[in-house]
Amino acid sequence: MSYPTPRAELLFSEADATPMSTDPASVRPWTHAQACVGETPKAWLSTVRPDGRPHAMPLMPVWADGAPCFTTRPGSRKGRNLAHSGHCVLTVAGADLDLVIEGVAAPVLDPDRQREVADAFVAKYQWRLSPRDGRVYDDSLPGSPEYGLYRITPLRAYGYGADGRTATRWRF
Repeated sequence: MSYPTPRAELLFSEADATPMSTDPASVRPWTHAQACVGETPKAWLSTVRPDGRPHAMPLMPVWADGAPCFTTRPGSRKGRNLAHSGHCVLTVAGADLDLVIEGVAAPVLDPDRQREVADAFVAKYQWRLSPRDGRVYDDSLPGSPEYGLYRITPLRAYGYGADGRTATRWRF
């Protein structure tokens, strides 16, 4: 499946930029954000509890199916929050880019997409998940616990350069 490339632009205008750069040449392409997610061993996911309070936890992201993906147990706080509302924020502290992705996480249910995401976990973390019967399991653990695979559809993203003076906003 093909997903649209977002429009990249400066986050700050000259009126509100000080001390941020307003040089259009500092705008980063979306491929930098993809690489940031693809290379980081850990990111933070913020979800919304049913009562509206925020919840943040670390996780291991992969880039698959054209977007950031992750896994969580259905009964975990993340899993219960996502069952209530998919609205979330993924944050990554990269070597040359700090990234914030606002979006909506949805379960990956299509068997072919589940396999693609599971393969990304093997490639990045050597973590073998077993999709079968529309669900995903970790057969290396006692009882083969079930995991949910999720794909984040970005709505808006922000990238901040390591120099502390450059910022890019991506609109989808």
